[in-house]
Amino acid sequence: MKKPFAITLALATLATLSGIALARQNAAPAEPIQPIAPAKVTQPALVELGKKLYFDPRLSRSGAISCNSCHNLATGGTDNLRSSIGDRWQQGPINSPTVLNARFNVAQFWDGRAPDLKAQAGGPIANPGEMASTHELAIGVLRAIPGYAPEFKAAFGDAAIDIDRVTTAIAAFEDTLVTPDSRFDLWLKGDRKALNADELAGYALFKDTGCVSCHNGPAVGGTSFQKLGVAEPFRTDNPAIGRAGVTGKESDRNVFKVPTLRNVELTYPYFHDGSVNSLEEAVRVMGRVQLGRQIGDDDARKIAAFLRTLTGRQPSIVLPALPPSVASTPAPQPF
Repeated sequence: MKKPFAITLALATLATLSGIALARQNAAPAEPIQPIAPAKVTQPALVELGKKLYFDPRLSRSGAISCNSCHNLATGGTDNLRSSIGDRWQQGPINSPTVLNARFNVAQFWDGRAPDLKAQAGGPIANPGEMASTHELAIGVLRAIPGYAPEFKAAFGDAAIDIDRVTTAIAAFEDTLVTPDSRFDLWLKGDRKALNADELAGYALFKDTGCVSCHNGPAVGGTSFQKLGVAEPFRTDNPAIGRAGVTGKESDRNVFKVPTLRNVELTYPYFHDGSVNSLEEAVRVMGRVQLGRQIGDDDARKIAAFLRTLTGRQPSIVLPALPPSVASTPAPQPF
C-alpha cells in the first residue's frame, strides 16, 4: 500500500535529522584554537621594501638600532631581554612583545595604543628611549639614500618617500611574519600522532583549568584585553599601568593585551615585566593570579609541554642588502 505523501515526507525528514544528529555525534568537537595559515604575499615589491626598512638601522638617530634589534626574527620575534635596550643604552619600560603573528592582535603594544601594525611601526622611530629619531629626520635620511627611490617606485608607483609609505611598507612585511605548521596545528588538521600523551594531557589541562578563555583563536591570544591579577595581585616593580595610560580610566589600570602563546617557548622572559624565565613557572603564576588555582608541578609541566607544541615554522628570511648611504646622507649620531 502506498504511503500518503505527508507520511513519506515526515519519514524522510526524520531520517535526515537523524543523519545530521549522528554526524554531529561522530564529528570532532570544535577546538577553541585554530591553525595558522601560511602568509600570502600579494604585493612582493611592497613587502621587500618593508623588509629592508625593518632591518635598516639608519631609521634610528644613532644608526645602530633597527626594528629587528628589539624584535629579532632569529629569536622568536623578540630580544629575550627583560626590557629592551634603546638609544644611548636606555633600558625600556616594558618587555618587547613578539612581532610573529602580530597581524592577529586586536591592537599593538601591551596597552593597545596602536590600532594596527602600521600605526605601531611609526612609534619606535620617534620614541626618545628607543630609536630616538624623528619622523622628519628619518625620512630625510631615506630620501638622501639614492638606492631607496627605485624601491619606493616599485612598491608605490612613484619615488616619493614619506612616513605614511614607510610605515605602510614595514607593516606589509610584518603582516607576512606568521608561523604555520606547528605540531599542534598538524594535530588540529587530523594528525593524531603529532602530539604525545603528556602534550595531549597538557592541552586538556589548558582547557579545563580555564587558560583557553583568554588564550584562543589562531594566535592563542592577542584578541582581548584583560586585567592582570584577577584572583590575587600580580606583584611587580614595573611601573607600566596598562590600558589606563591610553584610556585615562582607573578601571583600566593593570589591564593589558593578552599575549599570543604561539612560539612561547622562544619568547622568554614572560609577562609585561619580563619577570619570569621559566615556562612552567609562568604557568603556575598565571594559574594563581588569574584563575585562583594552585597548579602543581606535574600539571605545570604538562601544560608547558603542550605550549611548546605551538612553536611553528619560523619565517625564512634572507637578510636584505640595504642601499648604501652616500656623502650627502645625514650621518648618524652614535652613542
